[in-house]
Amino acid sequence: MSKMRRKADLPQKICAACGRPFAWRKKWARDWEQVKTCSDRCKGDLRRKASGVALAGGVRS
Repeated sequence: MSKMRRKADLPQKICAACGRPFAWRKKWARDWEQVKTCSDRCKGDLRRKASGVALAGGVRS
């Protein structure tokens, strides 16, 4: 039986949307390398920023 890991011992990343650190979660075990945001809310914010920049860029001359 393996020992439990403390949260401080888990790998961490910085959220691309809010800039806060977040720790590894078991549900991200398969695709930890692709995880960029800490939550669904931040993921939505990041998508809105990207689409807003694209729309604003297309409107300008």
